[in-house]
Amino acid sequence: MSGSPEPLATFCGNCNCGCPQLFVDESAPADRRIVITDDFGQRVEMSADQFGSLVEEAKAGRLDAAAAA
Repeated sequence: MSGSPEPLATFCGNCNCGCPQLFVDESAPADRRIVITDDFGQRVEMSADQFGSLVEEAKAGRLDAAAAA
């Protein structure tokens, strides 16, 4: 990511372990604008449409089994 955008969300945030975070990189191409980082330094980049699909799946409960694992 260019610059240092503020995270939209931090997942966990109750520690100082480098929690996963969600960013919007406005300078990235549209198909890579949404960025999720993990506490191991890895990144997932996706479009807003792809992220919206992920959010819809989560809202519908179809990801609950993954969260319970």
